[in-house]
Amino acid sequence: MIRFIIPLIAVILFFLEPIFSLFSPIEITGDLYVFVPRFLMIYLIFIAAYYNSRRAILYGFILGLLYDMYHIDIIGLYTFMYPLICYVSAWILRQIERQILTVMILSVVMIVLLELLSFFFASIIALTSIEFNEFLTSRLIPTMIANSLFIVMFGWIFKQITEKRFFQKQAGF
Repeated sequence: MIRFIIPLIAVILFFLEPIFSLFSPIEITGDLYVFVPRFLMIYLIFIAAYYNSRRAILYGFILGLLYDMYHIDIIGLYTFMYPLICYVSAWILRQIERQILTVMILSVVMIVLLELLSFFFASIIALTSIEFNEFLTSRLIPTMIANSLFIVMFGWIFKQITEKRFFQKQAGF
């Protein structure tokens, strides 16, 4: 059972994201703020940091494909972006020390990159008509805040789980 803990958590997070998106948008003083939970992407970054970057890229590809089929009509967008974000994260983490705070900050930066890529792609193919300033204030900043709270709450747990599994794998379990 311990071998399947990493992919099991990834699948659980995959199915929890749409549940948490039911809480969005939030209306504050007449303005709507949309936050997009990116729990799976955060977890994939922690897998890349503390377990195995190739596994993170593989899980990113498989779950990105499922995300495309389950959430949007364009097959390939998240199938490409999830592994790309995992690869970039792993590359950055090879250059710097893998402290928990560094990985947390990197996770927020990668979420911003993912959201920007999604927005620009949707703008190019005319899936969205909102301006960048509106996107920034009504979607990107609330998404960063919500996902930052998630990282603070679960980042240490993700680190412990992935490191524990890494050491078990090294020991032959």
